[in-house]
Amino acid sequence: MSQPSISPRRRRLMLGAAAAGAAALTQPLSVLAQGAEEIVIGGSIPMTGVFAFAGVGINAGIQDYVKIINDAGGIKGRKVKYVPEDTGYKVDASVAAFKKITSQNKVNVYYGDSTGFAKTINPELDRNGNILMAGASFATELNDPKKYPHQFMVGPDYTEMFGILLKHIAKEKPGAKVAFVYSDSEFGRDPIDSSEALAKKLGLSVPVKIMTPAGSVDVSTEVIKLRRAAPDYTIFHGYILAPIPEFITQGKQQGMTSKWMGTFWTMDSSTVMKMGEVGDGFMGVMPYRYYYDSEKAPMLEKIRALRPEYQSTAYMQGFLASMLFLESIKRCLDGNKPLTGDHMKAALNSIKDFDTGGVIGVPITISGNSIPVGRVYRADMKAQKMVAASDWIKL
Repeated sequence: MSQPSISPRRRRLMLGAAAAGAAALTQPLSVLAQGAEEIVIGGSIPMTGVFAFAGVGINAGIQDYVKIINDAGGIKGRKVKYVPEDTGYKVDASVAAFKKITSQNKVNVYYGDSTGFAKTINPELDRNGNILMAGASFATELNDPKKYPHQFMVGPDYTEMFGILLKHIAKEKPGAKVAFVYSDSEFGRDPIDSSEALAKKLGLSVPVKIMTPAGSVDVSTEVIKLRRAAPDYTIFHGYILAPIPEFITQGKQQGMTSKWMGTFWTMDSSTVMKMGEVGDGFMGVMPYRYYYDSEKAPMLEKIRALRPEYQSTAYMQGFLASMLFLESIKRCLDGNKPLTGDHMKAALNSIKDFDTGGVIGVPITISGNSIPVGRVYRADMKAQKMVAASDWIKL
């Protein structure tokens, strides 16, 4: 039987494929495996529900940093894949998302959406042994490397946030009176007792602590208590927005001269601007630079090039979480260490004086489960911006 003729073009294609196959065989298997194996970031992300305002930002921040890394060739030749699932900010949905993502992918690092999820999934992280996790929570309880050996926070914990504010107050007005107003929730109660002790150490007094229901509307009785205590500063914690503007409005109407302050989840620019005129001068702690900060920050310039419109502080948190995840993985691969939870956490804890490209305004060191650094910002309602009210404060 005569053989069918092969066109010159097809012959060239076949020879090219054969040559490529032969070249692949000359590569060490380890190189082939390494090139092929993706680095996977899993995520329980609240894209809907009460925390969606943060989830949308977190998701975009992770996506953008992954794009920056992949566009530059990945991590030591490995591409990064991001696999998120919407959780609606519910712990059971978040656990289900974790199980689904980890059963379908070889997950290296994971972003969790809440304190409840971080605590619930911790035994599973320990059992799995190959995942490093960060997330939206800054709960003081998670800042314990013995109890949570494969987790970390992308900023200061809630007690450290109070510490940054109290250090600023002690410097600005030694001996000041500071009131604490917080929600009746795990989130709200978290830093209160330890922060009262720290205030006393810094020579400050805490004349009143006021707890309200998380979504309280009528705060008139509490405002009277607050006015009687006549604090120089009032720190709100455990809320996003309400009832903070109501406290400030009624307090000012009753002649209070307190300065008003908040912690991370109140401090997004768009949240503070919703307070309107009454929020002018409102201050709080922020571990990251704001999107529009004009000080030199090459990574902020990249973010602004990718997204010309304002990005939230939750975006910055997702972006920085990805940066630290992938820096930990890079350090493991550089040291020829397998990507286990223990090795990745050890790599994270080897980070000293690390430049985030200006996302945080000073070089950072991560010795435990948190990044105890932040800056006090103040609302300028005329400029519709948060402006720096302190230097960067390290604890």
